[in-house]
Amino acid sequence: MSEDLLTYCLAKPGAWQDEPWEGDVVVKVGDKIFAFLGEGTSIGLKCGRDRGEADELVHIYPDDVSASAYIGRYGWNSITVDGAVPPDELRELIDASYDAIVAKLPKSKRPKV
Repeated sequence: MSEDLLTYCLAKPGAWQDEPWEGDVVVKVGDKIFAFLGEGTSIGLKCGRDRGEADELVHIYPDDVSASAYIGRYGWNSITVDGAVPPDELRELIDASYDAIVAKLPKSKRPKV
């Protein structure tokens, strides 16, 4: 896992690190995950409202982006870190995943910005 990506995720308002499964680091806002960092070389992010939207990224980077196991149908992708997806775009994807999850939180659980 890239420490830079973890640091970037944790800099978001209200973000906090959790390890709900041994060895699988996630970053949450409120009580919802917005980034799966695990211990591998990929990051799991919400990349669309549904599989169709998330597949747009898969078509652009077929060797480095794939539907996430189990939750892919809900618009989650697994993205290879240090692959074809440029670092700036990866940070934009983290931002979009965070924003999508915050938008679904009840107002009482949204971070104060």
